[in-house]
Amino acid sequence: MSRAVLVQATPRTPAGLLTAAGWDALRSAGTVRVHVPAGGTEPDPGWWQALADAGVDVVRETSLADVPGTWFDPAGDDALAGALARAAVAAGVELEVVLGAYDLPGARLLDLVAVMDRLRSPGGCPWDAQQTHESLLRYLVEEAYEVVEAVETGDRDHLVEELGDLLLQVVFHARVGAEHAEAPFTVDDVAAGIVAKLVRRHPHVFAGASAPTAEHVDARWEELKAQEKQRDSALDGVPPALPALARADKLVDRATRAGLPAPQPAALGGEGVGEHLLAVVVAARQHGVEPEGALREALRRYEAEVRAAERAG
Repeated sequence: MSRAVLVQATPRTPAGLLTAAGWDALRSAGTVRVHVPAGGTEPDPGWWQALADAGVDVVRETSLADVPGTWFDPAGDDALAGALARAAVAAGVELEVVLGAYDLPGARLLDLVAVMDRLRSPGGCPWDAQQTHESLLRYLVEEAYEVVEAVETGDRDHLVEELGDLLLQVVFHARVGAEHAEAPFTVDDVAAGIVAKLVRRHPHVFAGASAPTAEHVDARWEELKAQEKQRDSALDGVPPALPALARADKLVDRATRAGLPAPQPAALGGEGVGEHLLAVVVAARQHGVEPEGALREALRRYEAEVRAAERAG
């Protein structure tokens, strides 16, 4: 039986960077075939030089009619692999696929950065080009809440989608930040900052410190955070823009961690409503309940009951 070999890289593989198995397959062939259909996009020119430096000749093929031989796909195109496999079956040719490169976890983030750059650059999308940090805030908040909804409803497919939308907001803000005239920053600066913070805040993982329980980790995190931030109050850093119930929960958490007293229940009525709600937050925390989530769940039940009553009526 005739034989064909397909060596696949990935679109994120720098030209010339292949596994030993990939290079062995290409060098042993001497001549490799690269599928470039009429009107198709040429691979990175660096690949031609890398192959030439390795003593490998390249033949451009516009069709897959003649299957046997060694093929090289720098882009890791699954559609091409499928088409070549079907052509091989039809021609009675044995096809071996050699993975010449592997994507590391997170490699598709590079695709997102590249797409965002294209959208924001001249010739891209007019709407994307007009956005600022300020104009994007409403979408950042909306996407965060949609992630919360996906988690609370248990819809896994929805969660993947909404996490992607939220991730887009981070990359979008980083791309806008790169254009700032006086204090630019890039998505790499954003990633480097959070990596450094995670390493600093996890000395039990990266520096040999001891933290046998989650409670130890949490306490140490707060200690390190306090040392880094040098804040004047335990309440510093709680965003004023948080929804009131969530902000109450956060403020009570910060205060009680600092050994300060929690508010006590007040008589309900008139001006005491706010104090009563704050006391409910305290009670919720005492029972291990996240008040914002509990209220959302109660609202979902209430909404379902109202809609059922409407249908029945």
